[in-house]
Amino acid sequence: MIFLEFEKELESLYEQLEKIKDVGEGGVIDVSDKIKELEKKIASSKKEIYSNLNGWQKVQLSRHPERPYTLYYIEQMCSHFTELHGDRCFGDDKAIIGGLGRINGQTMVIIGHQKGINTKLRQYRNFGMANPEGYRKALRLMKMAERFNLPVLSLIDTRALLGLEAEERGQAEAIARNLFEMAQLKVPILCYIIGEGASGGALGIGVGDKVFMLENTWYTVISPENCSAILWRTWDYKREAAESLKLTAEDMLSFGLIDDIVKEPLGGAHGDPEKMAKMLKSHIKKEIGPLMEMDVEERILARIGKYENMGQFEIMPEIIEEPEPAVDKKKKKKG
Repeated sequence: MIFLEFEKELESLYEQLEKIKDVGEGGVIDVSDKIKELEKKIASSKKEIYSNLNGWQKVQLSRHPERPYTLYYIEQMCSHFTELHGDRCFGDDKAIIGGLGRINGQTMVIIGHQKGINTKLRQYRNFGMANPEGYRKALRLMKMAERFNLPVLSLIDTRALLGLEAEERGQAEAIARNLFEMAQLKVPILCYIIGEGASGGALGIGVGDKVFMLENTWYTVISPENCSAILWRTWDYKREAAESLKLTAEDMLSFGLIDDIVKEPLGGAHGDPEKMAKMLKSHIKKEIGPLMEMDVEERILARIGKYENMGQFEIMPEIIEEPEPAVDKKKKKKG
């Protein structure tokens, strides 16, 4: 079990629990009462810690190395899954998983970022940061979903990719094309931020009829580290940046940028991945039905309207400048 910096108290309690269990296994002393006492203390401490998390702590939880990624959810939620590869233009981006899966008896096209579960796989998956061909692969699969009238499920977990190669191959165009096409796709689109939701990397597969965030995730235009680097020329103010960015699920819901928050098991999704997968599967089942029943044109207009209504703005009244009064040049000269 890996503990984060704000979980030191829990780490100490778990160490005590393990030691007492080791003593109990010897069979000399009955430690059952002490074990129950410590377990209650752990539960109480968990509740206190995780009910008062700040923005930076939620960023840390979203990056926990044991947190479940897209492939885990696919394996747990799908009775069948067939992965499809390639964008038919350049290559197959390993940072984005895509294919056909069956969830709750409904066949869906599932797309999601995959970070990798160890160092070797993280390098193989480019830490879940997609190149242009990843977004083009996602679009190809979404168009296939439209052709066969299958809903699209998007699982988002990425940081923004900054690099010369991505720009040379048209990163901005690939993301912009996806935004345009997803806005008017004829089939339902459900989007879930399951970890990190950074910048265009998240938006590239993140336009949907409904957008949800898991409880301990974040969603914003820039990561706290990069924000700190721009404003303070150092990463040392990432905590302050996280608070200023208002990037938590609660912030996004209050701004009207997402539709709802999916609760996580106490301590985060990594604490009980199986339970988290069941909760997510249940949430998908609840949300996909009403979308499938909607008229296509009605659904597209509602989706576009959803994004048109985001943000706060004010239209200023038109200011008409009155012409200056004519001045008699002769009088002006005499004066």
